[in-house]
Amino acid sequence: MANTKSAIKRDKIRRIRTLRNKSKRSELKTCIRRYYEALAANSDNKEELLKQAIKKLDKAASKNIIHKNKASRKKSQLMKALNAVQAAK
Repeated sequence: MANTKSAIKRDKIRRIRTLRNKSKRSELKTCIRRYYEALAANSDNKEELLKQAIKKLDKAASKNIIHKNKASRKKSQLMKALNAVQAAK
């Protein structure tokens, strides 16, 4: 347990940031899941959902919520999935 005032404050800030990051990661995963669902249903708004997902990935990477290489890898996977669906038409 933290003893000093500064250590107590750092612990409080850590807990707040952990909750915020967890929320943002969850939001990101939901956005990606919605994109894949739209892709499976061949929905009209799949390109819009892709843009949204890429924007959220970039934002999360810039805020160090996820690693920049993970964001890049995910964007590549999302684009690859879209290209596969379009090629199958």
